[in-house]
Amino acid sequence: MANVQLDDCALERLEAGLGYRFKDRSLLAQALVHRSLVNEADLADTDCNERLEFLGDAALGLVAAELLYRRYPDRAEGGLTHARASLVNLETLGEIGGALGLGEFVQLGRGEDLSGGRERRSMLGRALEAVLGAVYLDQGLDALREVLNPLLIRELDLYGWEGPAKDFKSRLQEHLQANAEGTPEYELVSMEGPDHHLLFTMSVRLGRAVLASGEGSSKQRAEQAAARAALTAILDGEGTTDVPAAD
Repeated sequence: MANVQLDDCALERLEAGLGYRFKDRSLLAQALVHRSLVNEADLADTDCNERLEFLGDAALGLVAAELLYRRYPDRAEGGLTHARASLVNLETLGEIGGALGLGEFVQLGRGEDLSGGRERRSMLGRALEAVLGAVYLDQGLDALREVLNPLLIRELDLYGWEGPAKDFKSRLQEHLQANAEGTPEYELVSMEGPDHHLLFTMSVRLGRAVLASGEGSSKQRAEQAAARAALTAILDGEGTTDVPAAD
């Protein structure tokens, strides 16, 4: 592969977020090379992360299916298939990739970067698939399970068995109202950056109390991020990971 790499300090920070240390860091470096960089950096098509993405997608499907099979022994094939689809779609993977901070590490072409590619769910989801493919090549399926299962379990705990049928704002409101705590309200905290790459920060309040804040490339995405953070904090405080099931 051409010499287009992140430095070791950056890769170490990403490894810390993953909870995994690569034996061969060149796999992780390649997993972070987006196709948009190929022409700008004079790379070969096979130097970008798409081959690792292809492998990671397949390995992800297997690990997700195994996890669901063991976690829900009373569920029939149709239910397992639905739950797997909710876990491995790019929207969910993009959320996980965003939470891991992958956008900071992915190497993009200038145009893709300026157009907000670092926050694009589809890009983050595909980058996560590539990273998972790199983990699989580095140390095999057991290592991939160790990295991936906690991430998938967290998504199941947040969304419930039915998958992301409702957004986090709806789920937070339902949870608060079910406990007679009132209705959450959202407030713009800040709006920073150039016009083509704005970053919004929104807070969510319950009465005078600020529950959490979140960031996103639009007010709507920042509100969703704030609602997710608030819901996670509330459930952690209650000592449970159960979220009201989607209708």
